[in-house]
Amino acid sequence: MTAYRATGHESMAVERRRRLGRDRHEFLPIASRGRAWVPGFVTAIALTDVAVISAAVVVAQLLRFGSGLDTDSFGGVHGDPVVVMTLLIAAWVISLRAHQSLDRRILGVGTEEYSRVTTACLSVFGVLAILVLVLNLEVSRGYFALALPLGTVGLLVSRWVWRRQLSRQRSRGIGLERLLLVGEHMSVASVTDRLNFAPEQPFTVVGACTTNTDPHESWVGSSRVPVYGGLDDVAAAVAATDATTVAVTSPDAFGHRAMQDLSWDLHLMDVDLLVAPGVADVAGPRMMVRPVAGLPLLHIGRPSYAGANRFRKALLDRVGGALIVFALAPLLMGIALAIKVDTRGPVWHRSDRLGVNNRPFRMWKFRSMVPDAEALMADLVDRNEGNGPLFKIHDDPRVTPVGRVIRRYSLDELPQLFNVLSGSMSLVGPRPPLPSEAATYDGRVARRMLVKPGMTGLWQVSGRSNLSWEESVRLDVSYVENWSIMQDAVILWRTFRAVVSKNGAY
Repeated sequence: MTAYRATGHESMAVERRRRLGRDRHEFLPIASRGRAWVPGFVTAIALTDVAVISAAVVVAQLLRFGSGLDTDSFGGVHGDPVVVMTLLIAAWVISLRAHQSLDRRILGVGTEEYSRVTTACLSVFGVLAILVLVLNLEVSRGYFALALPLGTVGLLVSRWVWRRQLSRQRSRGIGLERLLLVGEHMSVASVTDRLNFAPEQPFTVVGACTTNTDPHESWVGSSRVPVYGGLDDVAAAVAATDATTVAVTSPDAFGHRAMQDLSWDLHLMDVDLLVAPGVADVAGPRMMVRPVAGLPLLHIGRPSYAGANRFRKALLDRVGGALIVFALAPLLMGIALAIKVDTRGPVWHRSDRLGVNNRPFRMWKFRSMVPDAEALMADLVDRNEGNGPLFKIHDDPRVTPVGRVIRRYSLDELPQLFNVLSGSMSLVGPRPPLPSEAATYDGRVARRMLVKPGMTGLWQVSGRSNLSWEESVRLDVSYVENWSIMQDAVILWRTFRAVVSKNGAY
């Protein structure tokens, strides 16, 4: 047994580390078995990166200069074009490695992987631009203008494809980190249940060590995770469960010295250590570790909704909204004509909603119900299937035949693009509430009103009407707290997939 709570027995700690060092060969295969998927998966992504970059460089060459490679210069740079292209490919690959885009901890999780890939691409071409300026080289700007977007988009798409492959493997129990939770009983149960409701997370909980000393309590959480003892039994539990990662949910239950001993022991066992900070739904960009007096203090920055962030989001909304309206103009006119032919009444449905900082605005939609739908709502209250203050009914009798089709594919929401162009809404954000709904919001829910409401958001791409009200609120608040351009881009892509699958729409 490992007595982590005993802080005064230095000789015991030293002897424990010596024993673990002698037995290290017994523990290393534990992590190796749990991470057997990592080397092959990372190698496959690395080779795909090289192939995508090479293809982008060659295609840019062919589009800009043609197929001739027997010249003595390359876009103004004297030398063998093949050599120059090889150097560019090598620099691009090195930039990806320098930005740690193959770190297994970010593969298949969140938006950090996409952010690092994009930053690496922009960095390598930024350095090349500086070199061209400093060395006064006459290179073809058109070539780099082709290679950069081709390579960046290709890399992002290839990473997404590999992420889908990893997600399919994890749904079958392959490629998951084996997680042992350690801490107070209630905190372990809360983390366990939270992980179970996140199907794409990279862990499978294999056991727990808790402060609960009740001998009759052999499991924790709604998924009945087995308990392997108390805080003194972590090392034995790691060996028994083949855990590759230990997550401490209650670091205050250990103490500083015991946490240090635990980190040393797990290092010798080649097992990762995670520490839950006690806050939820806060993403990496807002967190920074500040070492003060030997203590790793977690600094959580304030959410930023103003300045450059507001400008970038407004630019994305206006440009993106205009492009979508232009691309979908024939579809918008076709839907309007179908509604006019289907039933009497206006084509548009205008609804009073509340936007950022509770400012009222009028939201536009295609009319999908009979003209007197709101008057008929009182007769349908007993059939309400919505969550919280939302009013939803499967097979709502007020929905028209055309309305049933456009609601199924969320096409009735498309006129909100005009709200985006006018500035009252955003492409991505929390759902715009009715004034009656907002009147019921408490302080936590009201944080959704700190940013512009969106046509789509985290809750829409995570199940839409299939989610509980509490989960919808949590996702919206998480979006508000951790907004980023990359997160918006991922949500827009996931929205397309959610609309096509029709999951949760009615």
